[in-house]
Amino acid sequence: MNFGERLKQLRTDKGLTQPQLAQLAGIEQSYLSKLENDKSVPSAEMFTSILAGLGVDETTFLASLDREALHTTLRHIPSVARYTTQAVIVQESQTKRWLFGAALAWILGFAMMLAANEGIFVSNRTYTYRSPGVVLAGEADNVFDTKREILEHKLVASMLTIQEMSKELATFKSDRLRPETRDWPASRGTAYIEEVDGGRRRFDFVRSDYAKSQANNILQYLGAIVLVCGFVGLFIEWQLRRMKSRRP
Repeated sequence: MNFGERLKQLRTDKGLTQPQLAQLAGIEQSYLSKLENDKSVPSAEMFTSILAGLGVDETTFLASLDREALHTTLRHIPSVARYTTQAVIVQESQTKRWLFGAALAWILGFAMMLAANEGIFVSNRTYTYRSPGVVLAGEADNVFDTKREILEHKLVASMLTIQEMSKELATFKSDRLRPETRDWPASRGTAYIEEVDGGRRRFDFVRSDYAKSQANNILQYLGAIVLVCGFVGLFIEWQLRRMKSRRP
């Protein structure tokens, strides 16, 4: 919208005729007609008088004007120059905010995906421990590993016969071997003791497997969304600038 079109639009919106507005602005009707038909360009003083006659401020009047009109035919008016300068400052500030927001989204999204992949907050590994059975009071924690060795020493010392040794070992295994397995998201060392009814269990480390947790799957998914939002925000800012450059 050029200057003449905007002037006529505001005059019509106010319900004023050309003579009425000319009287309010203190100008000739013929001159007002030239302005509305873009056959003349107002001076700085005349522009101020027209705004006073319309009862609007400069921002309201200039907001709907084409960029070309602001930067060419009206650039000699100080208030127009101030308006365009302020518009540029506001645009730069908005662009910086969009860019900062997009960069923040990229950093946060990447950090979330990295944390999920590396298992920083929730482990992505499963640590498996195995216990052969319950260790009774007074027994060594490794009794299941050393039982055969102890019986063999007794056999060598003639404290047992081979038949007695075999029977005692078979009885021990049938009565005491009750293997259990525990899976943990974090390492508990090479072994740990767990108190149970009737004694305690010694769990020895067996293996460690990669198993991405559901929490990390969700975190990585959210990180990807945040990362994409950064690009979407940048695209929206670019589109907004294009729209502003095309409209009044």
